[in-house]
Amino acid sequence: MTGEVINLRQRRKEAARAASKAKADENAVKFGRTKGQKAREEADLARARAELDGKKRDET
Repeated sequence: MTGEVINLRQRRKEAARAASKAKADENAVKFGRTKGQKAREEADLARARAELDGKKRDET
């Protein structure tokens, strides 16, 4: 009947950390974009704005 003595508080904290990490990984896949993707989208948006501004007519 000699078993390993465990600290329940530590086990609960370990389980909570594991659940939090799993949730964070899930959200990263669901919502996350890489730095390169963000930069490319920003550049595309800036290019589109510049192109649109170049086509505006002067209203005098």
